[in-house]
Amino acid sequence: MAKADEGARAFTTAAIREGDDPTARAILSAAVQMIAARGYHGTSIRDIATFAGISPGSIYNHFGSKHELLVTILVRGGSALVEATERALLDAPAEPAARLDAIVSTHVGVHAQNPMESYIGNSELRSLDAVALERVIANRDAQQRIFDRVIDDGVRRGAFTTQNPVEASRFVVTACTAVAMWFRPDGPASEADVIARYQAVARDAVGHRPL
Repeated sequence: MAKADEGARAFTTAAIREGDDPTARAILSAAVQMIAARGYHGTSIRDIATFAGISPGSIYNHFGSKHELLVTILVRGGSALVEATERALLDAPAEPAARLDAIVSTHVGVHAQNPMESYIGNSELRSLDAVALERVIANRDAQQRIFDRVIDDGVRRGAFTTQNPVEASRFVVTACTAVAMWFRPDGPASEADVIARYQAVARDAVGHRPL
């Protein structure tokens, strides 16, 4: 087996998990970069292997097919987002606005740091089979429900005055997700700046008023 390419291994992705061996890491990193650049149908197993610096056959020692690679990228990425958001909520103060700030910070941060995965997630759902699509949508629904719960709780407690909590929740999640489309680490606004701005936007969307 050829040694996995250093460049592929250097690119970090939310699809990589602790315990993945170096070759699996290189494959996932290469797959994210190649699919983001060329699209799922425009990327072959050979393309991914070449970018990773391994033989095409080596990929099948870790993933059964190109489709399995795509599913792994999307399911792991979605699960990581949900888990990170749940941790942020658990660690946040009990005050509704602080809870909203915490989950907005995580959602924006994850998408700012993983723009390729976000792009793949938005553009390649059509490439999934029905079972895989259900798994990906389940993670998205779980993430949306976290925002729904926080906003509903804020409305019940009188901290949020929106008359349309469902729509406000969807608006906030959609806006935060879209950060991946334009944010650049070397741009005029830092990730922390963008997070702070989107926290303010989210508070405005739900009609926040101090208790």
